[in-house]
Amino acid sequence: MKPIRLAIDVGGTFTDVFVFDEDTRSISVTKTSSTPSNPEQGILDGIEKAKIKGGDIKVFSHGTTVGTNALIERKLPKTALVTTKGFRDVPEIRRGTKLDLWDAYKDNAKPYIQRRDRFEINERIDFNGNILTPVDLNEVRQLAQKLKKRGTESIAVCFMNAYVNGENEKIVKEILQEELPNVYVCASSEVLPEIFEHERMSTTIVNAVLGPIISKYISTLEGEMEQKGYEDDILVLHSGGGVMTSSTVPRYAARIASSGIAAGAIASKHIAKLCGFNNAIGLDMGGTSTDISLMYDGDIRITKDWYIEYGYPIGFPSIEILTIGAGGGSIAWKDEGGSLRNGPQSAGAVPGPACYMRGGVEPTNSDANLVLGRLGANLLDGSMHLNQERAEQAVNKIAEEFHYSTVEAADAIIELANANMCDALRLISVRRGYDPREFALVAFGGAGPLHGAYLAKEMEIPTVIVPPHPGVAAAMGCLLVDVRHDLSKTYVRKFDEVSSEELDLEFSALEKEAEKLLDDEGVAKDNATLMRYIEMRYSGQWRSLAIPISSKTPSLLETLEAFHQEHEREYAFSNRNQSVEIYGLQLTAIGTVPKPEFPKYGPSGSLEDALKEIREVYFENEFVPTKVYDREKIPVTSEIHGPAIVEQLDATTVIPPEYTAVVDEYKNIIITVNK
Repeated sequence: MKPIRLAIDVGGTFTDVFVFDEDTRSISVTKTSSTPSNPEQGILDGIEKAKIKGGDIKVFSHGTTVGTNALIERKLPKTALVTTKGFRDVPEIRRGTKLDLWDAYKDNAKPYIQRRDRFEINERIDFNGNILTPVDLNEVRQLAQKLKKRGTESIAVCFMNAYVNGENEKIVKEILQEELPNVYVCASSEVLPEIFEHERMSTTIVNAVLGPIISKYISTLEGEMEQKGYEDDILVLHSGGGVMTSSTVPRYAARIASSGIAAGAIASKHIAKLCGFNNAIGLDMGGTSTDISLMYDGDIRITKDWYIEYGYPIGFPSIEILTIGAGGGSIAWKDEGGSLRNGPQSAGAVPGPACYMRGGVEPTNSDANLVLGRLGANLLDGSMHLNQERAEQAVNKIAEEFHYSTVEAADAIIELANANMCDALRLISVRRGYDPREFALVAFGGAGPLHGAYLAKEMEIPTVIVPPHPGVAAAMGCLLVDVRHDLSKTYVRKFDEVSSEELDLEFSALEKEAEKLLDDEGVAKDNATLMRYIEMRYSGQWRSLAIPISSKTPSLLETLEAFHQEHEREYAFSNRNQSVEIYGLQLTAIGTVPKPEFPKYGPSGSLEDALKEIREVYFENEFVPTKVYDREKIPVTSEIHGPAIVEQLDATTVIPPEYTAVVDEYKNIIITVNK
């Protein structure tokens, strides 16, 4: 019996490894440096460092930044777009918007497929799905030969109105695959059969440019794991908070664009529920960025409005995550107006913060925390030493610019980083109609526990939860997800003109497709769950809300009332006298995967045994003698009064003055403000 459940999260700076042994119910974690030029190597290094044999692995699930990095760095295969005549420039026109409307000099990123690689053919389907102009087979074959001469590696096919009838796309795809058997081809009617040509085309293009990259990555990783003795499926986390098997990943490559980011939100949800909270905000602060997610009433917010680069949306459902450039490696700098800034530039893994002694010289959050005494000089159980002198030299650059002392400059850097993160917390909570005072803050990532208590104080969040292994919590999240597929269909009808029976027929067709996908993934019928959603909106509007349907014969009046209530909460407006229309149908297919049951612990030892040292730490304008504890030795039920520092392999937790922390039976540190 294979006892090991292995989860790996490949981040921009570190690759995190989380190991759960089913026999002993023990947990072990480790970290290794990421290898962006060869992402498989970071995974293999992590497995080797964890001293795991491939033959002992029962489940291997991981999140990866391969897709994200490829889009950002534009290291993409030569890709072509085949579209309807007259629509070649949709990727250029987009929606005509900019991320910053008031910056006339900042342009959007260039399209992933340049104009010279976008081709038109004669075909046309009307809005009802009737074929007005059939595909000319000879025209497609001639185009295939042209693409072959150009060395095209991937092709996106996106025709107008293909969402209602994909027959023309199907014909073109079959011809291209016949003429170019080694080229990756995907069609919009299979990838995202939804209205709005820009969003559908953009998603199909992203799928096409990532398809060959993800396919190569998965096949290489499979080969390496087989050599280690692991022969089961490699599970890959996708944007919707589920996993796909390696055989399905290439088909929906665009879903991997935010693979690693989603893992942290899943972990945050699990940790909060374990501690008895149904409302929680996840704060995943790593070396480069901070990812913020929100769970309300036990459910994580899902969005279909997301992108890696503005202007190129990806239409698959995704966990709503707000990412800002605030991490341990974020660089502090002075702008042209003479103001102090923090991020989004980052020192990354190489050269890293100045205190890492890898060549970095710019002041970062890690350098500032070291100067303030909040970070110790030794990380990763002593395997990584931080240089205090280098940190002070870097922070002095800010001190000289603003006529501060070194400590004042370090404090200003951290306060600004905290302010940036509070702004992001407000965007995902207050702006969405949620009161932060009703939530717990789950602080994780390598740097999250350093800042969590300060953010909670500013946001009036009453509780901060720091999980047992905060630095690898996102990796743990990879073990807590199920196989998941999200299907959709555009279905525009007046709500009062639709019957339950009509909706049932439409959903039944989606369910057949979903059942086949789950069957291809090896999911037994007993472990499959299908959930229906109706996308609804007020007539005349374009923003829609997905309302769940609890049964196959829904009460449409109950569904309508649920829409009004959700619209009131989301937008602070509802009007029961205004007509409502259905915009689309969604189906979520879940294949339940057995998950580990983490152990509970009883008291053992004393808090005094965990005391490592007392050092001077900067709190509230002065250095204060502060107890520093070894987290591994802190017994459960312990109560820690701030100021205190808790150190461990993968993170450092700061408990400021006037705060009290309690360690629960799962070894979570729960921090509250003394009243």
